[in-house]
Amino acid sequence: MAKIDISLDAELVVKVMVLAGVGSPQDAVEAVVRDYIARGHRTEARVRSQDEPRRANDSLPPLPEG
Repeated sequence: MAKIDISLDAELVVKVMVLAGVGSPQDAVEAVVRDYIARGHRTEARVRSQDEPRRANDSLPPLPEG
């Protein structure tokens, strides 16, 4: 996997390290990024599962009037 170097405010990184309970600045930031991505996937899955019943109902033909 390709790697990149970025510059971040030291105070911000220290806060992330403390909150994540990680001793390495790189590991702390990587943990936050991975968590952010995982939350996005969970949100997508939740929205998709909520939309599926609506889509199924939308594809049904209309009931005859009578």
